[in-house]
Amino acid sequence: MRALSIAATGMTAQQLNVEVIANNMANINTTGYKRSRAEFTDLLYQIERIHGAPDRSGENAIPEGAELGLGTRLAAIRALNIQGPLNNTGNKLDLAINGPGWFQVAGPDGETLYTRAGAFNTNGSGQLVTLDGYAVEPAITVPAGTIDIHVNKTGQVFAHIGGQSDFTEIGQLTLATFANAAGLDALGGNLYRVSQASGQAVIGTPGEPAFGTVEQGYLEDSNVDPVKEITELISAQRAYEMNSKVIQAADDMAGVVSKGIR
Repeated sequence: MRALSIAATGMTAQQLNVEVIANNMANINTTGYKRSRAEFTDLLYQIERIHGAPDRSGENAIPEGAELGLGTRLAAIRALNIQGPLNNTGNKLDLAINGPGWFQVAGPDGETLYTRAGAFNTNGSGQLVTLDGYAVEPAITVPAGTIDIHVNKTGQVFAHIGGQSDFTEIGQLTLATFANAAGLDALGGNLYRVSQASGQAVIGTPGEPAFGTVEQGYLEDSNVDPVKEITELISAQRAYEMNSKVIQAADDMAGVVSKGIR
């Protein structure tokens, strides 16, 4: 009975949907996290009667045929790169991107990686790094004796060094954008890698057209909406239950046949 396998694909799809929602909820407090959405597509169709075939007279074509769908499957898990709310932390080294763009960091093997999480710090040599110690690119080193740091909206970094009356520019932050940011490979740790689907990075200065601005003393919160996720969870749960009811109904129908044979 095809209804059993068709409904089984529906249950599998909704299970995956719940897992995507669970990951969103788990990352509700993850800096710079972008919520994901499961996308589904229908499976192959089994043709019982071809539409457009000649009718009995052979003069006209039948207007409709009979095509039976065989279920559904996961097509993609799409990252929704929508701006998250900015949270004022007051930390001079916390930076948020307001608008399009990604910070660039040097990965463990020298590969350039990308992140929206701007919770930066300095290492033992004064270089600006992520929480995992990956250096920000272009490299920015805070001089010894610095008593204050200022980062403007266009990404220029200034340091107030003890004994000097004026701020000194020590570096320039740049941002990267992509033709398809949803195609970036997620590596965990708030890091992403270029893929063939994302296209190559386009580098620019914050504040330029198509690039966001840098906000000092802020972090970008996750864009997960808990109310929306709970609503999606309830919908997925009900869809899972309805598919299980189809399996139960198909089993009851098969039971009637088997009892009749006995």
